[in-house]
Amino acid sequence: MTHVEPGGSGLENRRPMSPHLQIYRPTLTMIMSISHRITGIALYFGTLLLAWLLIAASASPAAYTAAAACVNSIPGKLILFGFTWALFHHLLGGIRHIIWDTGHGFAYPQREWLAQATLIGGIVLTVGVWGIAYLVS
Repeated sequence: MTHVEPGGSGLENRRPMSPHLQIYRPTLTMIMSISHRITGIALYFGTLLLAWLLIAASASPAAYTAAAACVNSIPGKLILFGFTWALFHHLLGGIRHIIWDTGHGFAYPQREWLAQATLIGGIVLTVGVWGIAYLVS
């Protein structure tokens, strides 16, 4: 969609009506915002997987054995690991947005620090939870 200047000659100006990714250089804050949306979508699918496991557990021992075999496989564990990361990343991104809702953290150093904390915190929490799970089991 192009924009025609009011009162202009009627010739089209080839600039976009609103800024987009071709205009702005990607920043960490922008990437964290996009990944927050993607992890929100991914959480729906991960929740379906967990619901399937719980439904199978309540249905019959055979159904649970089949579901558990899928979840305990290498691809299943990778999906669960990704689900865990998505959960923590989305949680921390939500906390970042709550901080912004209070009117804080918009200045340059704080904005970047919050984005880095979201990224690093999600990874650390995921690895920590999985590490504890393997130590306990």
